[in-house]
Amino acid sequence: MTTTDYLASARRTLNLEIEALQEVLFNLDQNFIAACELILACKGRIIVSGMGKSGHIGHKIAATLASTGTPAFFMHPGEASHGDLGMVTRSDLVLALSNSGETHEVTSLLPLLKRLGIPIIGLTGAPHSTLAQEANIHLNASISREACPLNLAPTSSTTAALVLGDALAIALLEARGFGPDDFALSHPGGSLGRKLLLRVSDIMHTEEALPKILVTASLREALLEMTQKGLGFTCVVDEQQNLLGVYTDGDLRRTLDKNLDLRDIQVADVMTKSSKSIQADLLAAEAVLLMEENKISALPVMDKNQRLVGALNMHDLLKAGVI
Repeated sequence: MTTTDYLASARRTLNLEIEALQEVLFNLDQNFIAACELILACKGRIIVSGMGKSGHIGHKIAATLASTGTPAFFMHPGEASHGDLGMVTRSDLVLALSNSGETHEVTSLLPLLKRLGIPIIGLTGAPHSTLAQEANIHLNASISREACPLNLAPTSSTTAALVLGDALAIALLEARGFGPDDFALSHPGGSLGRKLLLRVSDIMHTEEALPKILVTASLREALLEMTQKGLGFTCVVDEQQNLLGVYTDGDLRRTLDKNLDLRDIQVADVMTKSSKSIQADLLAAEAVLLMEENKISALPVMDKNQRLVGALNMHDLLKAGVI
């Protein structure tokens, strides 16, 4: 194959899978609404099950449901027949995947699940199959053909099942009013967790590490404070710790451009008075947004009484993994 042939094959595959998704979209009906309502009414967990490629898709659907407010886990249908069915309780619900709707390992579980009175949602590409007929609700993921040129390897069908699972998870997320704070609780690790959970108060510089000077200080004292604390700026406060302004590296360059005698200047004469600040209890991600919108690299941090309690700069956010 030439490079052009590879690209032609990739484009053909993508177009076939896009066409398959258009079919799934067309087939969406009241059953999808019924499935959402059944899941929302479930007092237990959503147990997703599927064999082979459907099982791989089921793993992902279960993970997406669990991370978006719908408790779920994957159960291998083969292992279920050898003891794992004990994980299922009468308050649970089963979401079973099978493109053909006739996968033996899946259909063999149906009588047992029905005996326990456990609701079943079948997700298949065959509306007249055993699973589709025996399930309480059937989600139609049927497609005209696979992207595989032999029309054999599960390609378009697995994409259809995956996307239908995503649609289910997002519809449930919206119905539950699941927000960023909820999402953060199930994603505490990694960069995502840091972005969602870390607050300004967790990373700000405080007490001796906080660059601040009184408004009566000289510019020389301000520069010494900036050098010692290393944040690229210093906060200017009154005796009650009210923030009156900031003096930054940028202010220093502007002061030098005026050819003033630095030894005789008070910081109050050259500071930036209308400085931006942020509350200590806000998310660190909000500090990033504030800095980017205002094209600044550092922020004073205030408490609920608008008293200066800390400071942070873009490097702190970068080091914490928020950026």
